[in-house]
Amino acid sequence: MPSSFLHLHLCASAKATLFSNKINKIQGAIMKYNWKNTAKSIGLFCTLLTTYFISLNTSVKATQTVVLRYGMWEESISVNDLQSIAETGQVPQKYKVYTNKFPSEKRQKFLKVLQTKKSVNFVTLSRLLYTSVGSTILQDFARLTSRKDDAGMQALRTALVHGSKPKEGLSIIGFIQNYPSERLVINLEEASQVFSNLNLSYQQTNQFMQAITPRLAVKSTKQAFPFDPSEAGSGKVQVINLPKLKDEQRQRLVPVDIYWSNSVTPAKPVVILSHGFSSNRTDMRYIAEHLASHGFVVAAVEHIGSNEDYKIDLTDLTTSRLTSMKPQEFLERPKDISFVLDELAKLNQTDKHPLQGKLTTNNAMVIGHSFGGGTALSIAGAELQVNSLKERCPKVLRTTVSTGEGLQCVAQDLPENRYQLQDPRIKQAIALNPTSSLMFGETGLEKVQVPTLILASSKDETTPALTEQIIGFTKIISPKWLIGIVGATHSSIKDPISTAQREEKKSVEVVGEQAADIRKYMKAITLAFASQMTPEANKYQVFLTPEYAQYASTQAFPIRLVTDIPADILKKINNAVSNNQQ
Repeated sequence: MPSSFLHLHLCASAKATLFSNKINKIQGAIMKYNWKNTAKSIGLFCTLLTTYFISLNTSVKATQTVVLRYGMWEESISVNDLQSIAETGQVPQKYKVYTNKFPSEKRQKFLKVLQTKKSVNFVTLSRLLYTSVGSTILQDFARLTSRKDDAGMQALRTALVHGSKPKEGLSIIGFIQNYPSERLVINLEEASQVFSNLNLSYQQTNQFMQAITPRLAVKSTKQAFPFDPSEAGSGKVQVINLPKLKDEQRQRLVPVDIYWSNSVTPAKPVVILSHGFSSNRTDMRYIAEHLASHGFVVAAVEHIGSNEDYKIDLTDLTTSRLTSMKPQEFLERPKDISFVLDELAKLNQTDKHPLQGKLTTNNAMVIGHSFGGGTALSIAGAELQVNSLKERCPKVLRTTVSTGEGLQCVAQDLPENRYQLQDPRIKQAIALNPTSSLMFGETGLEKVQVPTLILASSKDETTPALTEQIIGFTKIISPKWLIGIVGATHSSIKDPISTAQREEKKSVEVVGEQAADIRKYMKAITLAFASQMTPEANKYQVFLTPEYAQYASTQAFPIRLVTDIPADILKKINNAVSNNQQ
């Protein structure tokens, strides 16, 4: 059963290789350059182009004509004709002289891709494109068009953002219609190189998860579980809000909400919650309330240097409204957690405070989501390796549209080569959809010294599971668990009130009522894991098993839990990743 979830990598490696080989063959066909091969290459290129813009979440304004150019040769097609082809599936007679030269399967594939509409998170895309990371991406994309000036870059950026807004999703037609120029020229000679590695990490993850899904059919189990860990405890939850808590030494606000109940006991660890980039301390409120009802004290921290204030004003796309996150935020976030533990220790000694004598701050657990997951790994012992970022980010930033990868590359401007940010009071860590592929280099995760649970979602476009979680999991030496949820997205674990107030509700994200089963499992697994630090550890061990993960699965969300990856699969995974980094 464990190997069923992990076989995703075998399939991903094989399919990624096939994808790369196909692109190489296309490039070779183009180099031969004769009329027949050119026509075929254009057909294949259009398929790749459409697929690319859909996966990139792209779009633009007011183009009337698209020009496909190769050397001295070019062919024009009106946007209206393209739209007609997409809507009717019929190619106008005047273009059949070209399309008839394509194999039937290629024509059908082109039509299918042309008609595809995919929901995308245009907020995430907007934020990325208005950063230095986004500028690097756009410079590479500009090689495909005849416009390489600043106006051309802005046109491409505007097109990508506006084209990803429609509720029905992003399509190649939507991208072209939003491009702010009457003609859009595509340079075929640059296509293969630019597209070959585009967002490969998400492509691999998606292929990996899709390939293994048929093997994940949930079978009925006769195993009886003693109780339901997703049910609320007996404690009446209360919240202490400290919105103006300040670390005077760093001159930094560290707002905190402290969840507790009348069931609280010092025999249970303090739990710290760390939110992701452009989020806030309410993102995992339901987890905090659940753990508090079972007697835990939970402190939800807000990281002021990377919270929801760091986002784009989408009412004005002509200028950047994104306040750049400072590289020092990678250091400040773990310090925020350490500071909160210090403050909780003071409360524990404060006369007549409701938490006096109820806090064991030297026995704490951290739960982090996304960038907060990276923060959780850092404070659990993972070494931040800036020298690796400086080496890898120049290539990554030319090919990625992953917010997670781009975010990690911000840290390459830190002055030191390596940072050790561990707090010995953290005895366990849960990293939900964490960032880890770049910031910890090749060996940083080996230094994690506490039991660690990592969660990966199959449809996570922000921090793709394969590169950000599964590969990182293989590098951790301490006791570890890996959970994979097929069908979940990056924000599926967030509190429904939090996502209802933000753009996740309008995006490709599976949130709110749709993700109720996922949140139910999150309650169970976080309680079971936190309870391993209490006298009730044995009572909850049964829920940290593949059997319970399968039991908790639904048809929409198969869940798998593993504690190791077989050596033969691990070897294939590492080979695939090494090849992709070359």
